[in-house]
Amino acid sequence: MKKVLLTCFALILSIGLLSACSSGGDKATDAPQTETSAPATALDGEKLVKGSSCLGCHGGNLEGQGAMPALNDVGSRLSQDEIYQVIRDGRGAMPAQKGNFTDEELQAMAAWLAEQK
Repeated sequence: MKKVLLTCFALILSIGLLSACSSGGDKATDAPQTETSAPATALDGEKLVKGSSCLGCHGGNLEGQGAMPALNDVGSRLSQDEIYQVIRDGRGAMPAQKGNFTDEELQAMAAWLAEQK
């Protein structure tokens, strides 16, 4: 009986984590690009991370929570390219975000997170 309850709990937790980490929309098509749009170099990775659903899993201060790792020092563990790949393609319970953000947004988020040491 305990195994059944633990399995059910783990399944519910996994579903909740996956839905919390997904922003639910395709950022690439939500807002059309105009001539007044900021260039890709002006993207603010911190605002993108803190304004998305990342905080739902990784904590308000990116300190991690539960089984979700801290991101407040991720730059000391992973390179910018590795961070980008994890955000883009997902890993473990982290769902892929390539459909939720443009490549430029993913790069900006990875660059900012790589500075967190």
